Amino acid sequence: QVQLVESGGGLVQPGGSLRLSCAASRSIFEMNPMGWYRQAPGLERELVGTINSGGTTNYAGSVKGRFTISRDNSKNTVYLHMNSLKPEDTAVYYCYARWIGPGANYWGRGTQVTVSS
Repeated sequence: QVQLVESGGGLVQPGGSLRLSCAASRSIFEMNPMGWYRQAPGLERELVGTINSGGTTNYAGSVKGRFTISRDNSKNTVYLHMNSLKPEDTAVYYCYARWIGPGANYWGRGTQVTVSS
């Protein structure tokens, strides 16, 4: 089993920044890929971006250039750095990980990000 715990969400003004964290209960060397999804009210969950074990990242077009995913293997933590936030970025953000061995997917419970003046 893998537990993923997100933190760092909150209310921010348009143009502001936030950093989300996702702490894993197991070594993230065992996870590939890891990433972030988001779900806004009334909409389907959508990919924000992923990071693989080699550190290569991939982003949705709507966040490219504004969001950055990084990982700290020593802390078993993945981060989502969000800059130039827009009201349309408002959503619940979920951490995702694929546990290589069992080939199983895991999700955190989510953290709310609200962008509003």
